[in-house]
Amino acid sequence: SHKVYSLYTNTSQAYWHDGSKSGMPLSSAPQGIYMVTSGTHFNGGCCYDYGDGETSRTYVAGPSMDSIYFGSCTIWAHGAGSGPWIMADMEDGMVIGNSNTPSITYKYVTAIEKNNGTTEWALRGGDATTGALSTIYKGALPGGKNPMKKQGSVVLGAGGDCCYSNNTASSGTFYEGAIVAGYPSDATEDAVQANVISAGYGK
Repeated sequence: SHKVYSLYTNTSQAYWHDGSKSGMPLSSAPQGIYMVTSGTHFNGGCCYDYGDGETSRTYVAGPSMDSIYFGSCTIWAHGAGSGPWIMADMEDGMVIGNSNTPSITYKYVTAIEKNNGTTEWALRGGDATTGALSTIYKGALPGGKNPMKKQGSVVLGAGGDCCYSNNTASSGTFYEGAIVAGYPSDATEDAVQANVISAGYGK
């Protein structure tokens, strides 16, 4: 029964901060991300990301970013149905791991991406108001993404070219989230999901 204040962004709107000298994981260091986002405010534009991006706010080839994506973009990868989907943006396109991943249509969505930086990554997600997380994908890093080359900026609502020319085509809503050093266990993420549910989104 308390108001929740979100960051609601439309196209040409995004957030960026250089965290490379204040604790953001760099290069191939492992990293975990979770966010609570809206399953009703999204689009197919590139790229509604939350995570670790370039410090230049411009495109840098290779796995220079590691972020979670939510939306219905189909340019590089997508799941089943018409979306939206949880995917990862490691620069040079989104990856989903499993093209049979169903669309996620909850009003409030918990989205998780983790990457150990050298061998393995995973996507998980679920309803932010009830139930358990599902593992969407867990497996080897795609070709060309090993090792990661993270630069350490915080991006929200855009890809690696965040804010440089206001050309981001994405939209979305951010309610809460965190980017952490290390490769969180499923049990840790399950505890985060339980805490998110206890907040009572939509009630």
